[in-house]
Amino acid sequence: MPLPYWRLSAYYFFYFAFVGAFSPYFGLYLSSIGFGAADIAIVMSLMQVMRILAPGMWGWLADRLGARTPIVRAAGAASLGGFLIFFTTESFAGVFVAMALMSFFWSASLPLVEALTLEHLKARVARYGAIRVWGSIGFVVIVLALGEMLDRTGLGAVLWACALLLAGVAACAACLPEAPLHAGNVPATQSLRDILRSRPVAGLFGAAFFMSCAHGALYVFYSIHLDEHGYSKSVIGGLWTLGVLAEIVVFLVMPWLLRRFTLRAMLLTALLAAVVRFQIIGWAVDSPVWLVGGQLLHGLTFGAFHACSVAALNQWFDARQQARAQALYGSASFGAGGMVGGLISGWMWVPFGGAWAFVLSSVFAAAGLLLFARSWPADGASGRG
Repeated sequence: MPLPYWRLSAYYFFYFAFVGAFSPYFGLYLSSIGFGAADIAIVMSLMQVMRILAPGMWGWLADRLGARTPIVRAAGAASLGGFLIFFTTESFAGVFVAMALMSFFWSASLPLVEALTLEHLKARVARYGAIRVWGSIGFVVIVLALGEMLDRTGLGAVLWACALLLAGVAACAACLPEAPLHAGNVPATQSLRDILRSRPVAGLFGAAFFMSCAHGALYVFYSIHLDEHGYSKSVIGGLWTLGVLAEIVVFLVMPWLLRRFTLRAMLLTALLAAVVRFQIIGWAVDSPVWLVGGQLLHGLTFGAFHACSVAALNQWFDARQQARAQALYGSASFGAGGMVGGLISGWMWVPFGGAWAFVLSSVFAAAGLLLFARSWPADGASGRG
């Protein structure tokens, strides 16, 4: 079966273009309609809450059905329907309901598409970055264009941009082809539970949790942090874009990197970069030069960490376990980790200030670094442990 490169790439493009409109600017939109820091943290953390609850259920259903695309298509349409509620309300209760509905269905799709992509790639997993990079390109295009637009039109345009991009996600989902499960009826060599209990696997999941905790303040409050220090919307968009450009470079060179470095070495480097990056964002926010350096580290803290984690999961789990494995990884990292990091940063923001919230992000990254180094020893870097 030929690789459906452009259909998969288009899905990633629109999916992360939505993230490019939502993550940098939706918190600013909520602030513009009167939401305080704690309320923003609660609403934005619903995305992570649903990433805990929904992917495991959808992944289990997909593995039981032996098909992923029907769920991805239904989730795309339903997430758009949930988002449209934002146009009808500015109350906390209404926004809370809209976010919960949109997030429940939106969080269902990416782990299934990741598993679908890996199944289409089969032994060509090094090409994952060449497909996933289109998501980063979509993020860059939208975050730059929308940043320029918002300086002229006001923050109400955020809703229209997000809705249009979710419609694009739904349209691309309708075109995704199913991939056969190449494992056939051969049972998995190890049970999912046994693999999850092995030290390297548990260590990766734990490190992913702490890495997402570290990024919680970034995704909820980075734009607000910069806005409070006098940066324009276009500059904020430019800094977000710089980080994703670094991510694109890492995705493109990932096949070369994986030929020269072990997954363990790459993941340790990414965690160390996160420790440094969030100290920079916290304490050097008034220095554009340091902020540029901090954003360039996004190529490691997100791009390298995510690509290497996906490669490790592909090694450890059999084809019939991939949807659940990707769902569990997403729940532990982007779900639980993102929720904890976002909520704690929201509680810290007013009494202690943004700098200390990002210092805590650095502490989370350090905890992930120590846990990962202890659980995945160098002599077991490529095995199930």
